[in-house]
Amino acid sequence: MKLSELRELSKDELLVKKAELKDQIFKLRFQHSLGQLESTAKLRNIRREIARIETLVGEEDRKPKAE
Repeated sequence: MKLSELRELSKDELLVKKAELKDQIFKLRFQHSLGQLESTAKLRNIRREIARIETLVGEEDRKPKAE
C-alpha cells in the first residue's frame, strides 16, 4: 500500500493491517527457512510496510488532542 492510502485509514484499521502483515511475514519466513520462498524481496517489502504503519500510529499518538 502507498503511504497516502495508509494515511486514510483509522488507527484501529492500521493496527489490524499491521497484525495481518505480521502474520504474513511469519509465513514467508517459514517458507524461506524451508527453501520454498521464490522472492526474498517480499520479506523486505512487508517489513517496510510494517514500519510505515508503526510510524503513522506513532504520529497519531503524538498529535495534540483537541480540547
